Amino acid sequence: MQILDFSHSPALVVASLLVAMMSGFTGFSLTKGLSERSVAQRKVLIVLAAIALGGGIWSMHFVAMLGLQLPILFYYDAAVTLSSALVAILVAGTALLILHFWQRTRATLVLAGTIVGIGVLAMHYLGMSAMELCQALYTPLGLALAVVSSCALNIAAFSIAYGKRTQRNIVLGTLVFGFAVFAVHFIAIWGTSFVAVETLREVGPLVSNEVLAVGVVLSSFVLCGAFLLTGVTFLTPAQPDVPSPADKPSVEPTAATPIITKQIPYEQDGRTLFIDIKTVAAIRAEGHYTHLYTETGKLFCVWSITEAEQRLKTGPFIKTHRSYLINPAYVKGFERLKDNGVCHFELANLAKVPVSRSQLQKVREVLGV
Repeated sequence: MQILDFSHSPALVVASLLVAMMSGFTGFSLTKGLSERSVAQRKVLIVLAAIALGGGIWSMHFVAMLGLQLPILFYYDAAVTLSSALVAILVAGTALLILHFWQRTRATLVLAGTIVGIGVLAMHYLGMSAMELCQALYTPLGLALAVVSSCALNIAAFSIAYGKRTQRNIVLGTLVFGFAVFAVHFIAIWGTSFVAVETLREVGPLVSNEVLAVGVVLSSFVLCGAFLLTGVTFLTPAQPDVPSPADKPSVEPTAATPIITKQIPYEQDGRTLFIDIKTVAAIRAEGHYTHLYTETGKLFCVWSITEAEQRLKTGPFIKTHRSYLINPAYVKGFERLKDNGVCHFELANLAKVPVSRSQLQKVREVLGV
């Protein structure tokens, strides 16, 4: 068998690299912030990201193959060609499921990268087997280099992109992923020789380079659209990490909110300190925060009054008003008014606390009046 000479179109080589980069960015961006979404939403976005990554791997391969120039006419088996796309999407989806439904550790990052690395190779060699009237021959060295480079580069890409889910890491992970898919293809091609064959091994209908080009253009068009949409979202300015007091939302209690029964945090000199709840006489709402009143002064707490009530519901505090919680042990006097009341304290910064009509009966029962 005579080994055929081959070359590549430089323009399509560059285009294949761009396709790989766009698919990586789209897939990694779609999965950002999934931990904040419901399980159903996570599944949908993982499917879309898998299609973006797997479809990008497939598109990159066949854009490069369209640039492969051989001295003979050859075709592709449509069934095998489409099967190679399915393999790429499935392995990408498997890796994303591991990353987003298992605990993300170094081991899971390596596992996900290895799965995608093997998937890239499986897609490549399955896609190459779709060639008709032309057969690819592989060398052991070429196969070994392709396996090592694919696994190593994809582990690096996923470790960067998913190690820390920042915009910087997503961009760097995209660059490594795109280069990984691109480099693995041409490393594998470097270890490949082509020979002409006269027999057909067709499983499905045959497609020419022209027909394949239409399919690749359509898939690349979809990837470009997804890339632009995710790019717009990606470039949207992020909200500040520490909102101002006027903008910070109050923390709504949930069933998972832990209950602190011994200490309350407060801020002082740039540090978070803790005070025993028994030394706190009253808690007063101050916007989205609260003030703690003790015998020695007033302290600033980052809890909202709602959160304080939820966390301290098993402690000594009772609610007297929508803005106040009090420790009955510090009450020095009680005054009944027409339809509400007042609790009196002997503190430097707090003399009295109102008792609303809705809380009046409960406060009186606790105080024994």
